[in-house]
Amino acid sequence: MGTDQFEELKKIASSGSGRTHADRLLDILRQRPELFGDMVAIYLANEEPSSRRAVWALDLYTESFPDLLLPLIETISCRLPEFSHDGLKRHSLRMLARSPLPKANLGQLINLCFNLLLSPSETPAVKVHAMEVLYNASLAEPDLRQELIDTIEWRFREESAGVRCRGEKVLKRLYQDIG
Repeated sequence: MGTDQFEELKKIASSGSGRTHADRLLDILRQRPELFGDMVAIYLANEEPSSRRAVWALDLYTESFPDLLLPLIETISCRLPEFSHDGLKRHSLRMLARSPLPKANLGQLINLCFNLLLSPSETPAVKVHAMEVLYNASLAEPDLRQELIDTIEWRFREESAGVRCRGEKVLKRLYQDIG
């Protein structure tokens, strides 16, 4: 895609908001899958509002094409600490939660997810997806299971209903894993 077409896609990404707009970007990707790389570039540029809107469409698109995330997992997990907007964190974590874990910086990702889960200022959606990433990490690193159990139980009363509901489900899986 040429520079003009890239800028046009970025302009489209910036031009609306909400689910309807995300669906519009998703339709563009479905009609022109060759634009996937450009949409990723817009997302990773970390520029408001285009990045936030691009990542929502990418999140939806990769639900149908999860293999497209495989070459991006390391990059997304490395860039995640740079994202300050809730939408960028939420969708990035959601994509990571349904992908194989990164190998190069797994420890950093685990620490970040624990920090997000413990932060009183993070939104419930960010916490829920951070919890799922941590659960997936506990499958590869069983030593994390007890720390994740303790963290969920410690924060349980302080959290929103949505975080508590997901926490109950994750705890159930963790207790089954411990056996």
